[in-house]
Amino acid sequence: MNWILIEDSVILGGGLAMDAFCVSMSNGLNDPSMRRKKMLGIAGMYAFFQFAMPLIGWICVYTIASYFAAFQKLIPWIALGLLSFIGGKMLVEGIRNSHEEEESATLTFRELVLQGIATSIDALSVGFAISEYEVSEAFLSSVIIAIVTMVISATGVKLGRKFGTMLEGKANILGGVILIGIGLEIFIRRMFF
Repeated sequence: MNWILIEDSVILGGGLAMDAFCVSMSNGLNDPSMRRKKMLGIAGMYAFFQFAMPLIGWICVYTIASYFAAFQKLIPWIALGLLSFIGGKMLVEGIRNSHEEEESATLTFRELVLQGIATSIDALSVGFAISEYEVSEAFLSSVIIAIVTMVISATGVKLGRKFGTMLEGKANILGGVILIGIGLEIFIRRMFF
C-alpha cells in the first residue's frame, strides 16, 4: 500500500473540497428542510466531479497537453461565470421573496451539475500533479479525493441546513452572496496568485 499516495490524495481532496463545502453550505441554507437523500445527492454530485476532473486532467497530460494548457487560462473565468450566474439567480429570488415568507429554493439537477463543474474545474490541474502516477494510482487518488469531497460536502449541507433555519427569510440572499464570493475567490486566486 502506497501510504504517501493516500496521504497526498487526502490532503488534495481536502483542499479541493473547500469550494464544494461552501457551495454545499449555501444549498443547505436555502433549503433547511432538505431531506437526507437530497443531501447525499448534492454531496455525491460534487464528489463525482472531484473524481472525474483529476482523471480528465491526468488523461490530458498524456494526450492533449498543449490544448489543456491553453484551456487552463479559462478555468477562473468559467468558475466565476457559473457561480455568479447561480448566485445571482438566488439573490434575485431572495430579494423578490424578502417581503413574503421565503420558500425553500428548489435546486434543479441542471444547477447542481453547473455547481459541480464550477467547484471542481480547478481540479483539472491536479492531473498535472498526479501525472507521474500509473493508471491505477491516478484512479485511486481520484477515488480518495471524491470520498473526502463527499464527506466535506455533506458536512457543509448539514451546517447550512442548521443555519438556514436560524436565518429565516434571508437564506437565499446569503446563499447567493456566498456563491458569487466563491466565484470571485476562485477567479482572483487563479488569476493573480
